[in-house]
Amino acid sequence: MIHQLIFAHPKPGMTEQEFQKYWLEVHAVQFAGKIPQIRKYLIATRVAIPGETEEPLWSGIAEIWLRNAQEQLESLQTPEFLEGARLDEPKWAAFWRSLVLDTDVHIVLEGDEAAGGVKLVVLVKRKEGLPLEDFRKRSLGEHADLVLQVPGLRRYIQGTTVDGAYGIGEAVLDAAYQLYFDDLASLDAALASPEFKAAEEDLKSFVEPRYIHRMITEEHWVIGPEAR
Repeated sequence: MIHQLIFAHPKPGMTEQEFQKYWLEVHAVQFAGKIPQIRKYLIATRVAIPGETEEPLWSGIAEIWLRNAQEQLESLQTPEFLEGARLDEPKWAAFWRSLVLDTDVHIVLEGDEAAGGVKLVVLVKRKEGLPLEDFRKRSLGEHADLVLQVPGLRRYIQGTTVDGAYGIGEAVLDAAYQLYFDDLASLDAALASPEFKAAEEDLKSFVEPRYIHRMITEEHWVIGPEAR
C-alpha cells in the first residue's frame, strides 16, 4: 500500500487556524474524503509552539493510503478529484508551496494507531554520495535502534520514498519519520533526553543536516484508522 503525504500551507491572507479549520471541516469531508480509491485518510495539523518566530514551511499534512500505483492513478481521474478536491484546493491552500511524498511504510514500533497524542514528523535527505540502499539499511537498522530507546516513544514509523520517485532523477527527500508521544509534555521530555540527542547525532552522520525538516502535529482521522 502507498502512504502518500501531502504537506500544505495556507493561501495568502488566510491564518493557520482558518486554514486548518477549512481543511478539516470542509475540504476533507465534502471533497477529498469522497475519492473512492482512498482507503485511509487523516489530516495531521501543525501544533504551534509558544515563542516560535519563523514562519512554518507547512501547516499540516494530508496522509492518504492507496492500495497501489494503479489505484493512485485512477484516483486522479475521478470526478471526485477533478471536479471536487482539485477545484476546491485554491480556496484554502497555497498549492505552489505543497510537497507530495509517496512512501513505503515500515512500522518499527507498532503502538496504537488510534490513540491520539502528538506526532513528531521528521523529513530527511541522505548525504550526497551515500547510495540509497545503504541509507535505507542504516536508517532502518542502527538509527532505528537508537530511536527505539527514546523515553516515552509510543509508536514509530519510517516511510521511505518509493522507488518510482527515482526513475528519472533524484527524489527531493528520502524518508519521513513519524514518532508518536502521548502529549506535548512527553515529547518535550523525549527531546531533552540523552537518548534522543544520541539518535540526532547519529542521524546527522548519514543525512544532510540542512535538509532536515521537523513538524509537531496532531492527527485527525477522516477515514480510518481501519481501511474502508
